[in-house]
Amino acid sequence: MKWIKRGLFGLLGLCALGLIGFWSFAPRIVDAGENPVKPHAPYVISDAAEALHRDLIIGDWHADSLLWNRSLLKRHDYGHVDVPRLQEGNVAIQVFTAVTKSPAGLNYEENAADARDNITLLAFGQLWPLRTWTSIFERAHYQAERLHEYAAQAPHDLQVVTTISELDAVLDARSNGDDTVAALLGIEGAHPLEGDIKNLDRLEAVGYRIIGLQHFFDNELGGSLHGIGNKGLTDFGRDVVGEVAKRGMVLDLAHSSQQVAWDVLDITDMPIIVSHTGLHSHCGTKRNFPDPLMQKIAATGGVIGMGYWADVTCDDSPAGVAKAIKAAIAAVGEDAVSLGSDYDGTVTTSFDTSELAVLTQAMMDAGISETQIRKVSGGNMLRVLRARLDP
Repeated sequence: MKWIKRGLFGLLGLCALGLIGFWSFAPRIVDAGENPVKPHAPYVISDAAEALHRDLIIGDWHADSLLWNRSLLKRHDYGHVDVPRLQEGNVAIQVFTAVTKSPAGLNYEENAADARDNITLLAFGQLWPLRTWTSIFERAHYQAERLHEYAAQAPHDLQVVTTISELDAVLDARSNGDDTVAALLGIEGAHPLEGDIKNLDRLEAVGYRIIGLQHFFDNELGGSLHGIGNKGLTDFGRDVVGEVAKRGMVLDLAHSSQQVAWDVLDITDMPIIVSHTGLHSHCGTKRNFPDPLMQKIAATGGVIGMGYWADVTCDDSPAGVAKAIKAAIAAVGEDAVSLGSDYDGTVTTSFDTSELAVLTQAMMDAGISETQIRKVSGGNMLRVLRARLDP
């Protein structure tokens, strides 16, 4: 009997070690596999491009880095974003977006709202708190907590900002030689509200300021660009849009259906963003809104955040991204184009955030003027934030 017990405990020990090994290595393997950077030789940056890049205020509307377990305070050799790499890339403002639900079989064409949820499995596999396994709201809350914890651990490197005065404090410090990164929180799809408008107060309280209405499936607020049909805003969606308009928040139409976008434009007069996308006339995929709709969004005083991956640019090389940016300037105007990488959003890119000087070089090579580069890199983003965030 004793040997049976010893054998059983030994087996349990091996199983425990196996689980520890799984939870130690599997999340990194998944992260690295889902967020690769194409192998490339070191990029050559001219002295002129390097000097301009170091003088820019650079902002990025969209990174999903909080979805993954890697610490943002350490430099990694996989994925796209962490604070050391943001500092190397001279990024002043980074929006970190919480992904809270994602359908199995995800695609750009059509996804069912009741499909098996990938984030439940990811939360389990990464040992997120038990509360996140069953609550979409708690997933958003947990990702916000993580960002605040990083900022508390390294306040000279990262500050979570919710107001213009907080943002200006970081920018002032940077102008005096600091390399602190200003971080804003956004949600990718407002399903963490779980159908209750009171949850907007709770999201706002933990720091969320950029509100995306949909992700890859239709939700309580209305239709997704990748949902069933082209559904518009629901009554609940209209209520949420109205509340966002009243508060110091930015409304994001990335992943919303075209009808939702038109419905939002009909009921608001605030600057609207599409945080990570491309131009349909340049790269004719369903992921990109048609140009007339983009031009209406630009007319609100809002901006189009240009992504860095091939599904929105049709060419993810630095030159290809710069070409997409130049096409967007021609289509919607130099005041309406911004950066929205979709870093760490299960996309493949040709450069990570530490290598952003190559994009400055590529924009210069494409004939984009210095004034336009300054606007695209961060000036236009800063204008929208000043228009929408509380003082």
